[in-house]
Amino acid sequence: MKLLKKSLITLLIVGLVIAIALFGYLQTTKPKYEGEVRLAVISKSTTVYFDEYGVPHIYAESQKDALTTLGYVHAQDRLWQMELMRRIAPGRLAEIFGTPALKTDMFFAGIGIDENSQKAVAHLDKNSQTYILANAYLEGINQYIEKGTTPVEIRLLGIQQEKFTLKDVYNIFGFMSFSFAMAQKTDPLLTDIRDRFGMKYLNDFGINGELGTQQLESFQGKYKEYSEISKAVASLLEQSPVPAFIGSNSWVIGEAKTKNGKVILANDPHIMYSQPGTWYEAHIVCPDYEMYGYYIAGTPFPLLGHNHDYAYGLTMFENDDVDFFYEEANLNNDKQYKVANGYKNYTYHQKTIKVKDSSDVKLNVKTSQHGPIINGLLDGLKSKKPVAMSWIYTQQKNQILDAVYELSHATNLESFHKNIELIHAPGLNIMYGDSKGNIAWITSGKLYKVDKSVNTNFILNGANGIDDQKEWLPFAKNPAAVNPLWNYVYSANNQPKAIDGYLYPGYYLPKDRAQRIDGLLSPKNNWTKEEVSKMIVDNTSATAPTIVAHMTKAVNMSKLSENEKKAIAVLQNWKATHGLEDIAPTIYNKWLYFYLKATFEDELGEENFKLLLNTHIVKQMIESQTRNAASPWRDDIRTKNKKESQSEIVTQSFKTAVSSLEKQLGSNVNDWQWKKVHKVEFQHPIGKVKMFRKFFNVGTFPIAGTNEVIDNQLFIYTDDAEISVKGGPSTRRIIDFSDVENSWSILPTGQSGNPMSKHYEDQSEMFVNGKFRKMKLNKKEIEATSTKLVFKVKE
Repeated sequence: MKLLKKSLITLLIVGLVIAIALFGYLQTTKPKYEGEVRLAVISKSTTVYFDEYGVPHIYAESQKDALTTLGYVHAQDRLWQMELMRRIAPGRLAEIFGTPALKTDMFFAGIGIDENSQKAVAHLDKNSQTYILANAYLEGINQYIEKGTTPVEIRLLGIQQEKFTLKDVYNIFGFMSFSFAMAQKTDPLLTDIRDRFGMKYLNDFGINGELGTQQLESFQGKYKEYSEISKAVASLLEQSPVPAFIGSNSWVIGEAKTKNGKVILANDPHIMYSQPGTWYEAHIVCPDYEMYGYYIAGTPFPLLGHNHDYAYGLTMFENDDVDFFYEEANLNNDKQYKVANGYKNYTYHQKTIKVKDSSDVKLNVKTSQHGPIINGLLDGLKSKKPVAMSWIYTQQKNQILDAVYELSHATNLESFHKNIELIHAPGLNIMYGDSKGNIAWITSGKLYKVDKSVNTNFILNGANGIDDQKEWLPFAKNPAAVNPLWNYVYSANNQPKAIDGYLYPGYYLPKDRAQRIDGLLSPKNNWTKEEVSKMIVDNTSATAPTIVAHMTKAVNMSKLSENEKKAIAVLQNWKATHGLEDIAPTIYNKWLYFYLKATFEDELGEENFKLLLNTHIVKQMIESQTRNAASPWRDDIRTKNKKESQSEIVTQSFKTAVSSLEKQLGSNVNDWQWKKVHKVEFQHPIGKVKMFRKFFNVGTFPIAGTNEVIDNQLFIYTDDAEISVKGGPSTRRIIDFSDVENSWSILPTGQSGNPMSKHYEDQSEMFVNGKFRKMKLNKKEIEATSTKLVFKVKE
């Protein structure tokens, strides 16, 4: 007994010593927000003020010193995130995560982002400000790696740190661009549906643009097996430790429609939630330059920004910049494929993927004139025909670093507009407003026309010499609205109106958010910052009332129980809001899931039905499909000698939804509040391991909003008791040029990616409650409310 007692005491002491040592170590990993740091390369002392939310305000004598300092402070808060971001495009995640990341690495290593980045770096003008300042930023990161504290994640995974290079920057932009492209999640699935069931089954999907009824208007003011592709890529993006970009809202209100007679810009880019979040805010002030910017980890110039003169933001254009081609093999030579005038040889190259705790994997990449052959790169693709992926980003000259530099250094609207042409991919809606009263919506992307016989929603024929012919269009044909007569511009990833009679193909989102934004902006002429802040968290659906009306009208009321009738009554009296206390959203979203399941799963099968739920196109077609009583999808192909009616499908799916809610939330309909089911947790890649969850993850929180409202909270329709929100606003920004020094912002969790920083999650509760904080530009206010870190020249 005494021996046991001694052993327990010894174990307790050892455990306590380990805990104290671990706590002491973690304390040393905190970012440094005050004091002095000596840096090589900077020419003069540089001061950084960290405000009460950890945003660095960098005051330097030159832009080069400012960028070196930015690299250092960005790294001390986000080095782990930078490490992840630079690894995904070249296929280097398996080096740190082992075989679970191998599928992701094989795909990304094979599609050519890394090679494209290498070319882009080689073509950079070594005397340009882009090159000089980008290298200054990288020097700051590398000096932090050399002398700063190593993040706990990097120690846990045993990562050997390497210097950051310009190729890393391009690779980060390359992955970002890929995640914008929805084509790879949709074309193969639609091809499968067409080949198995025929074109009539695609009428409900509006693949020719007929569902894009809320279209953006341009204005020039004065100055089958194929579904495995979709499934595999969707899985890679979902499992990636790096968040994908998914949509966005933005609007700019002209002087004639604001109370104070100055432009107001609002922007909330939608990105899959993660911890740390996507954006790092930093404010730079030099004698010849000022910018309050939002930076992606490992990149030197901001994608969003503002100063006293102008502001800009972005949303995803959702144009089609990825096509798939099946190649026809030469039966006499398997190293060749057919083209319009004969045969061509494939090109081959081999890559090595290093895998932690395992042997290296040799990847043989085969490429046609259209792009890399993805058979072998994607798990599950068993097509006998080679399928090539053609992506504008890797096929056109890559000038994205120059473009992002120029956007953050514009002198006026004209120079800003001109430099958007440098972005061939990804397709973006770039929003602009300035202190002079200019407003603009301008799209980026290298756009093209195809032959009228070609539908780019499907996998195309690589051999006929028709499907791959593109008429490249001049930048002047890109949709844009500059100082329109209606005095506002907006984008919610919806389709632009036809240019010269041609609708640009794409994977646009439903009209819901666009219709709501336009409906709010159009009638009102005295907007204020405070009113815009309420609008940006608006959770009223523009289409839910119509969908509910279609569906409840088709319900056979005689077959409903009393509780089911109560649930119907809740929906019929609903104002389409998605607040925490609302009951109707819980019923509505459960019903939609079972309705879609009853409609599509019998034809598609379980896996492809899940895949459909992950696409933009399912959200686009719900409203029109629910009113189409003659849809071929109504018939359940599993029931022989019977054709189901719309009423049968709608009624049974409603009864199933109510039954599920009764099991999950109890029989009292009044207890089915949205806050009990609609929740968000901001997950860290290591926080997916249960023992680390509480340390690394932030949340869980109930959250208002839903799919395709202005406060867009992305989730996949499900029967789960808890709806896990996967993505949403990565920031909310409101810049008011009548009071630009008091503009507002919020991040989902916090500014720092270091779990020991007080700024790791200090904005999370404000974010989920729709609150804001100030983006400071006034130096006196900054000095009075900040800690001070001085960077001195290393002697």
